[in-house]
Amino acid sequence: MAQLGFIGLGVMGSRIAKRLLDAGHTVTGYNRTKSKAQWLLDAGMKWGDCPRAVAQSSEIIFSMVTNTEALRAVVNGDDGILAGLAREKIFVDMSTVSPAASREIAKSVAARGAQMLDCPVSGSVITLEQGNVSLMVAGDPATFEKIKPVLLAIGPKVNYVGANGLAVTMKIATNLSLAVQMLAFSEGVLIAEKAGIKRATAVEVLLNSVIASPMVKYRGPFVLKLPDEAWFDVNMMQKDLLLALELGRQLDVPLPTTAATNEMLTTARGMGFAKEDFAVMFRALAKMSGVE
Repeated sequence: MAQLGFIGLGVMGSRIAKRLLDAGHTVTGYNRTKSKAQWLLDAGMKWGDCPRAVAQSSEIIFSMVTNTEALRAVVNGDDGILAGLAREKIFVDMSTVSPAASREIAKSVAARGAQMLDCPVSGSVITLEQGNVSLMVAGDPATFEKIKPVLLAIGPKVNYVGANGLAVTMKIATNLSLAVQMLAFSEGVLIAEKAGIKRATAVEVLLNSVIASPMVKYRGPFVLKLPDEAWFDVNMMQKDLLLALELGRQLDVPLPTTAATNEMLTTARGMGFAKEDFAVMFRALAKMSGVE
């Protein structure tokens, strides 16, 4: 069993930390708001007063934060992860951030004699709790093989994709499709509803049709009732789409459906839905369609 650290105990991060605890690992955690991690402390997680303290007490340090700026905030400074790293330690960032920034941080980690992997997760709260998420990993191949048994405690599918920054690139490529699919699903529900089919019936039919990807199956019902706590809010999804659009510009890859979906997320924000799950795009589109 490993001595693990986990920084960033939000909706997904907290549940990943719990899976690591349940696998028998020792986990020392840190979150900006300690009260949100109380249920993990009650379950046996130890507490670190800052990211540096977590890194000092752990062999493998995980982080999962909201964006590039938040990652830099927990990595740098006197109380940051870098300050607590030493030779042979491994830093695994699970955040969806700028690939260039991820590579930059990996160089700083290597300068301290440690190794960094970027390792985003593809899945939802439900699939994570079921143990069905997939992980994509980038960085030093030997380091990946060393910690692969730990990663398998999080999810059954762990894919190595290449050098530092490529796993987070793969996650951005994945997430743009989530948003595009959700918008297309919303359009289908609304056109059926305005034609006279009950919304719940349209949802049921679509969820049992050929378009029902795993994401559509678990998020499609949100057009009927949004979750009390956003699994992945509008701001977070738009952050990922903006990362995708920037990569598209850099790589000369046109992303027309991503651009259109990004505008719908802006519409949702303008309607006051920024903190709702990104499935709220349905509600924004319904308002534009004159549907309650």
